Amino acid sequence: MEYFQLVCGLALLILGADWLVKHASQLAKRFGVSTLVIGLTVIGFGTSTPELIVSATSSFQGQTEIATANVLGSNIFNILFILGLAATITPLTVSQQLLRVDVPLMVAASLTVFLLALNNGLSRLEGLVLIGGLVAYTWMILKIGSENSATEVPFDSAAESSQTNGELWKNIVWIVAGLGMLVFGSKLFVVGAITLAANLGVSREVIGLTIVAAGTSLPEVVASVVASLRGQRDMAVGNVVGSNLFNLLGVLGVSAIVAPSGLAVSEAALRFDFPVMLSAAAACFPIFLTGRLVNRWEGGLFLGAYVAYTAWLIGYSTL
Repeated sequence: MEYFQLVCGLALLILGADWLVKHASQLAKRFGVSTLVIGLTVIGFGTSTPELIVSATSSFQGQTEIATANVLGSNIFNILFILGLAATITPLTVSQQLLRVDVPLMVAASLTVFLLALNNGLSRLEGLVLIGGLVAYTWMILKIGSENSATEVPFDSAAESSQTNGELWKNIVWIVAGLGMLVFGSKLFVVGAITLAANLGVSREVIGLTIVAAGTSLPEVVASVVASLRGQRDMAVGNVVGSNLFNLLGVLGVSAIVAPSGLAVSEAALRFDFPVMLSAAAACFPIFLTGRLVNRWEGGLFLGAYVAYTAWLIGYSTL
């Protein structure tokens, strides 16, 4: 059964990601919005739905360490594994907006959450502050997108406009369907992987830090890889950055609000996982700045760093 779940989950992930990327790029053309903005918002936020569900549910049930570990593990996975994998498939171009706005905000959000968590947790008030930051970021990105779209040539033909309106709703339906398949496919894959790992004798701690964190990021993996293969490189990078910002501001914010006594953060997370996440986010600057391109060897460097991080987790848990 676990093998069946793995295969079905993977099939849903691939098909859902293909629908999502294809119709999201068409939606971007419809409004004259860049694929980067779509990647940062629609795809980045949408593919983070599994993290939101897992973390919010865990927090509401009082298992707040799982919620925090899920976000930290997912953000590390997003940068080191997803960007690394996508770049090894095809070099990724980095837009000027990412360098000037989004990546600095991702690093700032990572540092802010770390500083707020130094007292071993996030209160409900701090959760509200994080949610407010997400609302402000979303408004800013959409404002930038609308300003850019104002320079596009408007539709002149009424027939073309009518046809585009019909395609608009079609694209929205396909995008929602693609997101739904990504969420359901990732759930199937994670359940199958956890069952298989448990049967092989892998500890629950390692399962939580690796399979669950990576599993909830599977939508981002497939979406970024498919975007790279389709030539939508801005969308592939924007998906990772937007997802990380949503995890830090939205997922942790909601988790802190719904938790009975706020969101607890372990000492181990403060000593190791937070610094690794901050280092991974900061590493984007020098790599992105080198010709505004993530080359294959740089992607391989990211992948190697994630392998080392995972090996350390497994080795530490067995001590």
